[in-house]
Amino acid sequence: MKKLLSILLVATLSLSLLAGCGKSKNTIVVGASPTPHAEILKVAQGVLEKQGYKMEIKEFSDYIQPNVALADGTLDANYFQHFPYLEDYNAENGTDLISMAAIHYEPFGIYPGKTTSLAKLRDGATISVPNDTTNEARALALLEDQGLITIDPDAGLKATVQDIIDNPHGLKIQEIEAAQLARSLQDVDLAVINGNYAIQAGLNAASDAIAIEGKDSLGATFANILAVRNGDENREELKALVAALQSDEVRAYIEETFQGAVVPMF
Repeated sequence: MKKLLSILLVATLSLSLLAGCGKSKNTIVVGASPTPHAEILKVAQGVLEKQGYKMEIKEFSDYIQPNVALADGTLDANYFQHFPYLEDYNAENGTDLISMAAIHYEPFGIYPGKTTSLAKLRDGATISVPNDTTNEARALALLEDQGLITIDPDAGLKATVQDIIDNPHGLKIQEIEAAQLARSLQDVDLAVINGNYAIQAGLNAASDAIAIEGKDSLGATFANILAVRNGDENREELKALVAALQSDEVRAYIEETFQGAVVPMF
């Protein structure tokens, strides 16, 4: 019995030591969309290493789980969303996540499906847009900028198809999950696609879209941010992460790699 108790004691001590050897303060765990966010983080990773920090990148394919993981402490930060989306997420979920820095802007584009140009768009055509709050409003605003619809000005960043007050061409606006927009192109006339999902599908807003947000228009509101838990913004390792993401190395990578489909905001 004494031998058994000794074995159990050693095992317990070993587990305690292992638990104490978890993630160190110099290791930062960041959640991100695969493209372009994780790709940009990999460049920042090299900058961080020179300062003695390590970064673990966890990729997510949706817009919900990165905030869930940040709120519950699984992540130290995430990088995939713009501030209006974060504000809406906090309001709906009772979380207290904040923006620590703006990193880049991905212009929304209108991409051709069955119809190759706005001039050829027929009455009753179908256009797909993202179905999540703020991104749908952003897509509708881009359609309005092209003179296709008119949105109730009071709707703001909460606008949905229900807030369209004039639709002279009888367009059918199809709301679908953002990750499916590029796949919808074969079935619709046009699609308004989020920048990261367009890039994942091999589309470039600067060259493939038939209309694009201007950096100085509504799109400038939607800079993609590094989000953290409120109270963590003064952590030295997170300040180092911001500096790495806003470094000359990252700027050069963004400009050379994405050719206008991703625009540095620093």
